[in-house]
Amino acid sequence: MKARYNYRIYPKPSQIEPLAKAFGCARVVWNDALWLYQKANKQGLPMPFDVDKQVITQAKKTPHRAWLSEVSNIVLQQSFRDLQTAWKNYFSSLKGKRKGKRVGKPKFKKKQSRQAIRFRKGGFKVHSESVKLAKIGHVPMIVSRPLPSEPSSVTIIKDCAGRYFASFVVEIPQPIPPPSVPPNRGDAEGRGVGIDLGLTHFCILSSKEKVENPRLHKKMLKRIKKASRKLAKAKRDSKRRERRKRRLAKLHAKIKDQRTDFLHKLTTRLVRKNQTLAVEDLNVAGLVKNRKLSRAISDAGWSKFKTMLAAKCDKYSRDLIIVDRWYPSSQICSCCGKSGGRKELNVREWECLYCNTFHDRDVNAAINLLKYKDAGGQSESQNGRGSKCKTTVVAVCNEPSTTYEQ
Repeated sequence: MKARYNYRIYPKPSQIEPLAKAFGCARVVWNDALWLYQKANKQGLPMPFDVDKQVITQAKKTPHRAWLSEVSNIVLQQSFRDLQTAWKNYFSSLKGKRKGKRVGKPKFKKKQSRQAIRFRKGGFKVHSESVKLAKIGHVPMIVSRPLPSEPSSVTIIKDCAGRYFASFVVEIPQPIPPPSVPPNRGDAEGRGVGIDLGLTHFCILSSKEKVENPRLHKKMLKRIKKASRKLAKAKRDSKRRERRKRRLAKLHAKIKDQRTDFLHKLTTRLVRKNQTLAVEDLNVAGLVKNRKLSRAISDAGWSKFKTMLAAKCDKYSRDLIIVDRWYPSSQICSCCGKSGGRKELNVREWECLYCNTFHDRDVNAAINLLKYKDAGGQSESQNGRGSKCKTTVVAVCNEPSTTYEQ
């Protein structure tokens, strides 16, 4: 099993320029190769085989691409290989040969967006407090915990907020000893939990626990609007616009980090305390089309929550049940099992007409989700498309640089 370990790095002032050159050269190789692929595709020609020689080897000999020799060739070759893989995955997904979610068409990279370069073995070396990169040198790194094994590659990332990260891909030995599960005390905790996602509360568990929704984006909405207005008034291609753009990016980065921290802590706690977890397969892409709820749904991060939960269940050998999105968990009585009919969203509590049990709508739905497997449902794989799916996931569990456990 492969996983990613992310660490914050702080390049020295003398290393900022070499990193910028590496980012730029990798971006140029990607864009040049993508242009050749698109040109051949429009003309109906097969995919060319000597593209790497044209955009790297031969391009270095030309006056307008001679600066490609200033960076490590590993970065350039890896940028081309990444594009080659993305191009093949796009057409395999288009023809139905690739299982899972449809892969989008590769796009041209921009200088203003997130930058990334990748080093394979031979181009980097990890030390106790730094990582040595080819033609860049030792970059200081904050190592909060050691790597479990020798990394096979490292991706150097510069986000829109100007922060640098090193993302290592490592192999985690299997099986991993699972976290301790509390002994069976006669309740649902330790055996399994149903998870019903919501907006007022982020999730409601079958144990009647309600996890509050942090609403991180809503708390900083005024600051984001103010920064956006200032950015819109700044003159294009000016230093002031760059500063305001970076200030806005830092606000969004702060929200992202807080949301990731919240989701890591929550998923770790759920996986540690329960052997079986059941969550509904919500159509998030369709739900965000509702203009009244789209911002709240995007702020909640349901898709990322499910991705983290699936990865950690796979890592610690937990059973994850992806409940069919058409399963009427809110309509069925969790006591007698009979349906009480469709209910409007403003109905938060209701009484069963058959057994006269008074239900909280969300708690009742969470209990029904946990009972879904006993009612004939099937446990599904990480991507929610059945255990027969053979899509390979590289780095199924993206581990942060700090341990998010409670």
